[in-house]
Amino acid sequence: MEPDPAHFHDPHVGHRAGSGKLFVLPSIDERIRQAHAVVDGLEESGATYPRVLALDAHGRILDWISWRDAAHLYVREAVAWTLGDPCIVLHGGHNRLLGTQSVLELHPIVAARGHARGSARAPSPALTNTALFARDAHLCLYCGRQFSRHHLTRDHVQPLSRGGRDIWENVVSACFVCNSRKGGRNPQQAGMPLLAVPYRPSWVEHLILSNRRILADQMAFLKSHLPKNNPRGS
Repeated sequence: MEPDPAHFHDPHVGHRAGSGKLFVLPSIDERIRQAHAVVDGLEESGATYPRVLALDAHGRILDWISWRDAAHLYVREAVAWTLGDPCIVLHGGHNRLLGTQSVLELHPIVAARGHARGSARAPSPALTNTALFARDAHLCLYCGRQFSRHHLTRDHVQPLSRGGRDIWENVVSACFVCNSRKGGRNPQQAGMPLLAVPYRPSWVEHLILSNRRILADQMAFLKSHLPKNNPRGS
């Protein structure tokens, strides 16, 4: 079966956050806009169709899955329940006796039977440069300027040579110039104060920032599950 593009819903687009003379931490909406504009290589090779948000049968968020994987859940009758209006319509073969064509409608959010999350606690996002730059809205957290991913580096606030660790809470996005200037010193020693405190993004925040084609129903569901103490909430 192949999807019919005419049946796609328009993806939800984040709104640009306001800016003033003072440095303002990017809101989740602003970081969504930046991530959707510059993050690449996160979708299936050659994929042009929206991904489906998979939940377990208890409603706990799992991950993004391709429309093919979602279709397999439907065919195996492994879908417990769904949310949102159908977003993809798949057309299959024709029944010669009945003269009809099989049709399968996929929903933007599906809860799968037999796919329970290991624990009630959400997983921690893997620390990659792509995810780090999305968290920091592609800003250098020393000079405050915005760069493409190819002009940013991963800087360890407390250098590895001084016992620092390669973890979310100790890394920030930095341009080449600022990273070189800071060298093997911490921000205080280098006289380069951070513009924001590094933090570990929630799994939901990671899912929002890692998908460039989020549908409106998916966005509303995910944003309703953002931690209330999110450092850069909307």
